[in-house]
Amino acid sequence: MRDIKYATDLTYEELCAAAAEAGEKKFRADQLYGWIHKKNAFTYEEMTNLPAHFRKWMSERYPLAACEAVSERVSKIDGTRKYLFKLADGCLIESVLMSYHHGMSACVSSQVGCRMNCSFCASAIGGLTRNLTAGEILAQIYAMEAASGARVSNIVMMGTGEPLDNYDNAVSFLKMITDDRGHGISARSITLSTCGIVPGIKRLATEGIPVSLALSLHAATDALRREIMPVAKAYSLAEIADAMKTYYAANRRRLTFEYSLIAGVNDTDECAKNLAGYVSRFQHLVNLIPVNPVRETGYQKPSAEAARAFQKKLENCGIHVTIRRGLGRDIDGACGQLRKRYLEDKGV
Repeated sequence: MRDIKYATDLTYEELCAAAAEAGEKKFRADQLYGWIHKKNAFTYEEMTNLPAHFRKWMSERYPLAACEAVSERVSKIDGTRKYLFKLADGCLIESVLMSYHHGMSACVSSQVGCRMNCSFCASAIGGLTRNLTAGEILAQIYAMEAASGARVSNIVMMGTGEPLDNYDNAVSFLKMITDDRGHGISARSITLSTCGIVPGIKRLATEGIPVSLALSLHAATDALRREIMPVAKAYSLAEIADAMKTYYAANRRRLTFEYSLIAGVNDTDECAKNLAGYVSRFQHLVNLIPVNPVRETGYQKPSAEAARAFQKKLENCGIHVTIRRGLGRDIDGACGQLRKRYLEDKGV
C-alpha cells in the first residue's frame, strides 16, 4: 500500500493538530470533522464553509479515503445490499447492508483478503493482500449510507478479514465511529467478530470500548477445531476461554459464540455436548449458522430439520441459542461468502 494518511484516518485530536499546522483555529477542525464524520462529505469541495486555502492544504496532505462502488447487488429475497468497493490503490473489498426491525446494520471488512484460512470461508481464498486503514473501514459505512440513503445504526465487523489481525486500525475505527462528534454509534450497537486471537482479545478488553465480542468457534474440541480453523494451532480453547473471561470482566457484555453447522463434520450429538460444555461457563449466546455454500470447500449445510434438532439439543442443556437468518445468501452476501468475486468474474 502507498505510504499515505487519509483525513478519514485522523482522530479528532490529529485533525486539530493538522488545522493548527495549517494556521487555522480549532473551530476549523471541528467543522472539518463534522463534514467527514457527520455529513459524509466525499470531497473537500463540498466543505463550503472552510476557507479554500485550507481545503487545498488538506487535500494535498490528507486526501479523503476513496471508496468507489464498482457494483451493487440487491437480494430479491430480503433486500440485503452487497457492495463491491474499489480503493485508491485499486484493491477491492466487499461490504453488506442489511435491514432489520431495529434499523440498518452494516457488515464491514477490515482487510483485503484474509490469512486465517478457515476451511469453510470464501474470504480467505487468495490469502491476505493488506490491512485496511481506519479511514477505509469508515469509508465503507459512509459510502453505503450515501448509496442507500439510509443511516446505519448497527455495525458488525464480520466482513472479509480478521479485525484483531489489524488491531490498531480496527480500534481506531471503533473510537471514531463511536465519537459523538461524528456518527456517535453506541459501542453496544457494534459487534466485533474474531476467530480467537488471544492477545488481541485481552488487549481489546483494556480499551474501554464495550463492543459486543463474538467468537468464531465452530468446534468445541481442539482436535476438530484445528481441522477446520488453522488459527486453532496457535491458540487452544482453554487459552481462548481465559481471554473471553478477561473481556467479559472488563465490559460485562454477553459473549456470542458463532458456530457454522457443517453437515457430517460438527453437527453430531457429541459435538452438541462438547459445545454446551464449553459455552456454559460464560454469559453466552450461541449463534448457529448453517454453513453457506462456497464452491471450493465442498461442505454441505445441514437440513433445516437437522439444524433445529441441533438447536434443541443445546437448549436441553440450558444453552441460549438461535439460528441466524441467512440474509443475502442469493447474492453471496451471507456469512462466509464474501470474496473478490469481481476478480473471478473478470478471469483475473
